Amino acid sequence: MKNKTFWIGLIVVFIVMQALGYVIHEVLMGDTYEKLASIFRPEAEMMDMMWMMMVSGAVMMFMFCYIFTRGYEDKGIMEGVRFGFLIGLLMAGPMAIDPHVIYPVPADVATIWLISSIASFIVAGAVFAAIYKPDTAG
Repeated sequence: MKNKTFWIGLIVVFIVMQALGYVIHEVLMGDTYEKLASIFRPEAEMMDMMWMMMVSGAVMMFMFCYIFTRGYEDKGIMEGVRFGFLIGLLMAGPMAIDPHVIYPVPADVATIWLISSIASFIVAGAVFAAIYKPDTAG
């Protein structure tokens, strides 16, 4: 993978997804999570393990961007929106619904996770499509 726009796009998409995650989970849902503190790990324990989420997120975004390049059709940002929506549908269900089934996470929280995850993948797809350009032969 020598393509410079792939690596730039990957870095930008990772940063965008981290920023969206912060806004969604810290700013918008912070109070909700405080009310649900009894079902989560203690905050200090979560912070000690946060590196795992960062690595997992980086791997996920690498695969997201890589898979996009495999089916690249040069159709602009809407290609990225479509791709992000499809990957969002694939990923967001298990990311939101499974914890709701396993843990006492309220349905409204799971619904917000579902919708915000799909929206985040759509944004990621649009951003990557705007940046990525395949190498040209010759």
